[in-house]
Amino acid sequence: MAQTDWTSIFMDKATEFTQGDSWRLEFDDTIVPKSPNPGWKEYIRNTGARFKCTKCGRSWPSNRVMVVFHMHLICGQGVVKVRRFRQDCKKCTAAPMEKPEITPENIDILMENLVKKIRIKCYHEDLDSGSRRPVNLDVKSPHEPSHCEACKLGICQRDEATNNPATFKFFF
Repeated sequence: MAQTDWTSIFMDKATEFTQGDSWRLEFDDTIVPKSPNPGWKEYIRNTGARFKCTKCGRSWPSNRVMVVFHMHLICGQGVVKVRRFRQDCKKCTAAPMEKPEITPENIDILMENLVKKIRIKCYHEDLDSGSRRPVNLDVKSPHEPSHCEACKLGICQRDEATNNPATFKFFF
């Protein structure tokens, strides 16, 4: 979906903020996971998405697509920066990193969870910390860390405690 669709869904969900603050959503591929700027809060989630290689046309689904949000509220102005982590094609040599195509349903779930985290982290509301889970795609092959930007940065990791490949670490 286009960035405008993300923004529209976010703005619809942001009506839950009763404080009258204004919020905006920005895409920023330079934000660093686990290192928000001073005064900023972080939220990291994974979701399901599809990728398409611009070199050979091959497409593939993944349920290990990481999305990082950095959020900041000051003087009634809120900003959320979003970074969607990319993957590259395992068939092509020197394949470019491709951005994920996340379904509208999973964007809606991401935005719902994000707004809840904003309410907890920026407004200090006492809400349960549970989150809606993304809709999984039908994936037939294992995740390949050598083709995943988030794995290379160390944020796309399996939960070693359970050694279950379907269980992931989530950062709140």
